[in-house]
Amino acid sequence: MIITKMALPRRTFLRGLGTTLSLPLLDAMFPAMSSLAASPASQVRRIGYVYIPMGMNAARWTPRGEGRITELSPSLAPLAPHLDHVTVLTNTELKRAYGPGNHATGNAAFLSTALAKKTEGSDYELATTCDQIAAQIIGKETAIPSLELGTDLIAQVGNCDNGLACAYMNSLSWSSPTTPLPTDADPRMLFERLFGDGASPEQRRAELRKSGSMLDAVAVEMTTLQRRLGASDRTKVSQYLDSVREVERRIQKAEQKGIEELPDVTRPLTAPASWEDHVKLMFDLQVLAMQADITRVITFQMSREVSTRTYPQIGVPEAHHPTSHHGGDAEKLEKLAKINAYHVSLFAYYLEKLKATPDGDGSLLDHSVIMLGSGLGNPDVHDHLNLPIVVAGGAGRLKGGRHIKYEQPTALGNVHLTMLNLVGVDLDKFGDSDGVVPELLQPASL
Repeated sequence: MIITKMALPRRTFLRGLGTTLSLPLLDAMFPAMSSLAASPASQVRRIGYVYIPMGMNAARWTPRGEGRITELSPSLAPLAPHLDHVTVLTNTELKRAYGPGNHATGNAAFLSTALAKKTEGSDYELATTCDQIAAQIIGKETAIPSLELGTDLIAQVGNCDNGLACAYMNSLSWSSPTTPLPTDADPRMLFERLFGDGASPEQRRAELRKSGSMLDAVAVEMTTLQRRLGASDRTKVSQYLDSVREVERRIQKAEQKGIEELPDVTRPLTAPASWEDHVKLMFDLQVLAMQADITRVITFQMSREVSTRTYPQIGVPEAHHPTSHHGGDAEKLEKLAKINAYHVSLFAYYLEKLKATPDGDGSLLDHSVIMLGSGLGNPDVHDHLNLPIVVAGGAGRLKGGRHIKYEQPTALGNVHLTMLNLVGVDLDKFGDSDGVVPELLQPASL
């Protein structure tokens, strides 16, 4: 640790064997003489994307009112506690997603707005995605420029959808037109990536076996730091460390469960047996990563296209993909709506965690802009029109409590461009955009 005069450096770490623990924003990180100035935390912006596959049941997803709304639709009802931080957009389109494999092209176009080159080989080609454009700018200020996460261990090679390479189906993020970024679905590996310090995984695990927690490795520095902090900062650090320890405990519990049971080859050995628990754990790790300012750019493929995951816990024992091909059948449509609402409820869990995490003069939710959405609209016909899109957060100027319904199909690229501008990535155009979405924004003076 380095403490100079009255201030603690913003990039302060606690270090132990194989462990580097970043700290959340603290009052001690700003000199007393600047107390009247706006907190730098209020100027830190984060951007995120959460992908849900296979579109939605539009009748149950779309809010009835337009403009300022006071209630949400049945599928979006779990977001009601966060309505003031949520805007629903109806009739956005991915014009370049139509191709021979509409699941793969929808996934690929979601953050690129580009048409995937048809190939089953490694000569795939798309475009740099909006999250990676953000990472090039705001990611330069953090230890990890961006995180690309999921819940499935999936391959990048081979044919996954009507002659299209698996990379299009399995990667949301592309750092260049020819470089898809694979998703990380293993909570333990992600935890070590966030808090490791260059030691080998074997060394870190050996230390964990001895100490029981990576926090024990930084105990001495932690105690020294706490003595130097004011009461408010001590509380913030204690709450942050409690969150780290709880996430670590859940990972260790999942690992122990994996030893006791036969492994499931379709998921990481360190993931919880329950998919819902896995999703929530990945969301909790995202919150920790943002709270410690390890990264400001995150994509999360909650589930992948053509998923055959079942949801008996919500009354849908049938696989998701066949259910999405509803053919207008009322029972299948209702089950699709249940899946939509379930996925939205997990997103609401994420927003609640962000809202409950202090950050400067507000919360992480206040200082973030996050999209929930899919690259398909009506999954029964594989179209890319009227996409299910929700934008949440604050990011300084983001409006909430609104339903923006376009009369004519409007490029999803316009939403991406607006979100990029909100976090300080000043572009005139992204992909197929033809403007921004002014309805998303508060007046600049507010």
